[in-house]
Amino acid sequence: MAHHKDALKKIKQDEKRNLRNRSVRTNYRNRIRELRAAVEAGDAEAAKKALAPALAAIDRALAKNVLMKNTASRYKSRLTRAVQKMGKGSAQAA
Repeated sequence: MAHHKDALKKIKQDEKRNLRNRSVRTNYRNRIRELRAAVEAGDAEAAKKALAPALAAIDRALAKNVLMKNTASRYKSRLTRAVQKMGKGSAQAA
């Protein structure tokens, strides 16, 4: 256990950040999971609706330094491409 005041303060700060980061991480992962589920189910309408909250959650995680810039960019790119691909596939089938 830490004995110095500054070490105790640092422990408190770390715990607070850990809670916030876990909350942000859980949020963006859940949004991504919902979007991927819609894509796998082939539900283009649900996928389009789920895309905006997923991208917003990723941006929020990026702003809070939970995600690195390139990682966030990669997630957004792949998710957007998956939704766009669905739109093209359903248009060709019709």
